[in-house]
Amino acid sequence: MTSLSKPIPRRESLHEQTYQALRTSILSGELLPGKRLVETYLAEQLQVSRTPIREALRQLQREGLVTDDASGGLRVISISIVDAVHLYDCRLALEESAVQAACLNATEPMLDVLQQSIIQAERAVQRQTSALNTFEMLNLDYQFHRKIAESTGNRWLTGLLDQVFDKMMLLRVHTTRHNPKVLEICNEHRDICKAIASRQPEIAMQAIRTHLDASKRRVIQAIETLHSTTK
Repeated sequence: MTSLSKPIPRRESLHEQTYQALRTSILSGELLPGKRLVETYLAEQLQVSRTPIREALRQLQREGLVTDDASGGLRVISISIVDAVHLYDCRLALEESAVQAACLNATEPMLDVLQQSIIQAERAVQRQTSALNTFEMLNLDYQFHRKIAESTGNRWLTGLLDQVFDKMMLLRVHTTRHNPKVLEICNEHRDICKAIASRQPEIAMQAIRTHLDASKRRVIQAIETLHSTTK
């Protein structure tokens, strides 16, 4: 049975700490898609009572990271190929808007942050030998796209993109464990960054379309391979 990282230390809100611990375990792939979530076991692992566990699971259920199963229990959500296609469609709509606005609003310091994110990702690729490094790469990918959204000054856009990324993190942690090449992103990120820096919205929008279409193909192919090997 899965063993969670460590007990919850006693500081601030116990509910918030429990929620963050479970959320991190889900998004990092420590609690895999489809994993049944048993309150008594989670409470024992995190060394808290069942009350904060129950509250945290309700919050995660509202966010769509946890779902009911046929027996009335709770499980980490599993994302199908159809879900993956729909999530990428949502991302494309949001990120086309983000890069278009970023061409007008991104500051020079923000562009430097994007360049540093790409450099960090390239270094992570060179030493990518474990699930931890894979999670690091996913986080760097997320931060690159989020910084673009932040540069627009549109907090609603950033919030919506966060919601989509939460669901996609589950999907991508699972697929990258079996195929790290799903994260071949550095060159595509450079093209996006270059277009934003040159203040060319149409080129930036085409670059983000090319990037997300390629990412979608890689992820869907990885899901199909996983499904075929588990039949």
